[in-house]
Amino acid sequence: MTGHDTYAEQTTEGLELEERQALRRIVGMSTELTDISEVEYRKLLLERVLLVGVWTEGSAEDAENSLAELKLLAETAGSEVLDGVIQRRKKPDPATFIGSGKVSDLRNLVASLGADTVIADGELAPAQLRNLEDRLKVKVVDRTALILDIFAQHAKSKEGKAQVELAQLQYMKQRLRGWGGNLSRQAGGRVGAAGGGIGGRGPGETKIETDRRRINTKISKLRRELKAMKSTRSTMRQERRRNAVPSVAIAGYTNAGKSSLLNRITGAGVLVEDALFATLDPTTRRTTTADGRVYTLTDTVGFVRHLPHDIVEAFRSTLEEVADADLLLHVVDGSHPDPMAQIQAVREVLAEIEASDVPEIIVINKADAADPLALAPILHREPTAIVVSARTGEGIDKLRELLEGALPQPHVALDVLLPYERGDLVSRIHSEGAVDQLEHTADGTRITAHVHPDLAGDLTPYQVATAK
Repeated sequence: MTGHDTYAEQTTEGLELEERQALRRIVGMSTELTDISEVEYRKLLLERVLLVGVWTEGSAEDAENSLAELKLLAETAGSEVLDGVIQRRKKPDPATFIGSGKVSDLRNLVASLGADTVIADGELAPAQLRNLEDRLKVKVVDRTALILDIFAQHAKSKEGKAQVELAQLQYMKQRLRGWGGNLSRQAGGRVGAAGGGIGGRGPGETKIETDRRRINTKISKLRRELKAMKSTRSTMRQERRRNAVPSVAIAGYTNAGKSSLLNRITGAGVLVEDALFATLDPTTRRTTTADGRVYTLTDTVGFVRHLPHDIVEAFRSTLEEVADADLLLHVVDGSHPDPMAQIQAVREVLAEIEASDVPEIIVINKADAADPLALAPILHREPTAIVVSARTGEGIDKLRELLEGALPQPHVALDVLLPYERGDLVSRIHSEGAVDQLEHTADGTRITAHVHPDLAGDLTPYQVATAK
């Protein structure tokens, strides 16, 4: 990468004004046609996009990693990335994000590349979006709209679609003024035939309400629907708790391998895609510990840096699966250039959904593709972390051992004699408790065990003596 060595260790401190205002092209930021077949390329009619970022803090490598992630997001949304540029500034320009003087340079680059969409690596204010579109004469999309678009494409369940639509409506409502009141705009350039392209899928496809009052009506309706769905999900969680079934949530950065890990631990056969935000709907599977205790594993939506607040709020009922869990498997992509930044981004979302206090095991996945030297700083800062590969199975047995040891342990000690016709209670003790001793006698099955309070209540009539 040209100039990478020069910029990698620099920060914005001490840069000359001319340097700070320059647009720097990022080598390797274009989508390669080899990524998809030529037939697929012609069929998809991908939006041709130019990425633009503002480097305000940290090193050039941090800024480039951020733009590289934006490239993956854009490609996930179905775009051909033509190029990416970064401008060094103390802070984004309040009128045009990159500064009015550099908008002309960007307009020339848009024209020379034949781009029809510009994606900004940040959240644009309505005025910034309007000003950029007016001057660039192509559609402008910010990072938030891009992520919402991906969610709209990937939502499968009724609840997931409602959550995405709610988030999009809340985002659009804030930008009515910036878009001149037209939510179904298709500003500039060529877009896909199936909808409005990036930022135009989901509710925008049906030319949803452009009037603030009608948007509020729709938002209220969606919230009522989601409240009813939340009630159903809460009932399911309460049933698991009533049966004293411990819950483990798998959370982490998008595409870190959470679904693959769920499959490796449980053999669930959940669909795995090498794509960002492939999992939006939580998947819960029951499995057992080595000693037969039942617990649940739930695969949840992936997180990302600067996950839009509207998404977090809309998906709050789903994310409660994480906040209410007994244990969190925090999955990190060990092959990522900056895994520590992933951990920090995930923990920020966990704090927002009030899940910071859930006991956590850091699981560094993709050991087969990771550089051991790159993992050393993580293991130093997170000494309890474990390195695994969901693909090869490396470290999975040790992870199971750690997981099972961290599950809530049944604590009520009982000594019971169960009639042989109460095999159902024997089965419950095995699945919900920890059997210390079992003996078949002439009068029934004698079991010394530790169980949860609810089961202890059902076993009280058969108690012989309290275990010491």
